[in-house]
Amino acid sequence: MVNKEGDKLSDYPYTKVDEDTVKKILEILESESSKWNAPVKVLKSKTSEPFRVLISAIISTRTKDEVTVESTERLFSLAKTPYELARLDVIEIEKAIYPCGFFRTKAKNIKETSRILFEEFNSRVPDNMEDLLRLPGVGRKVANIVLSRVYGQKAIAVDTHVHRISNRVGLVNTKTPEETELELTKVLPQEWQSRFNELMVAFGQVICRPIKPWCDECPISKYCPKIRVKR
Repeated sequence: MVNKEGDKLSDYPYTKVDEDTVKKILEILESESSKWNAPVKVLKSKTSEPFRVLISAIISTRTKDEVTVESTERLFSLAKTPYELARLDVIEIEKAIYPCGFFRTKAKNIKETSRILFEEFNSRVPDNMEDLLRLPGVGRKVANIVLSRVYGQKAIAVDTHVHRISNRVGLVNTKTPEETELELTKVLPQEWQSRFNELMVAFGQVICRPIKPWCDECPISKYCPKIRVKR
């Protein structure tokens, strides 16, 4: 397996951080996060109502948070409830959420999800993984965002930021987001699990970037083994 810069990932041996270091990393990042002007913080500040959180999470897949915020606001200026959104034409939804990634597929999923919520759940967003996964466009990441942000459950939403950073700092040694979610449930203190996604996404947007992370400005640099970071 080779990364984008051409070097073998096997050239970077896994260095697992211990339990005390995990807690230090989380505490430091939580303290520092108030200084970060990260797009994910803007997204969360504008998205708190359960149905809006769900639809915003569907839109956010493979889409920058800035685009997600704008797309969600345009869409909810047209419709605010599952009933209202289900009545919109797919073309209207497409125009509202463009230019988010895969906007045509998402528009169909959003309309069908809204219909199901109205007809089968009395317009209430489900509070369990099984029912959430029945909704079109909802995978484990989206479901976990809803469960953690809306219902305060100990659910870990794993996106590209969470997967990358968890491996980079030595929390896990995994190849897929699904593996990362499972392993994080074993190493993260329960009280951190529901807010871990937002913390890692903000960290990844501002400092621990995919390419050329700002290690010199990183508040946890001395605790991080910098796995797979070119030096």
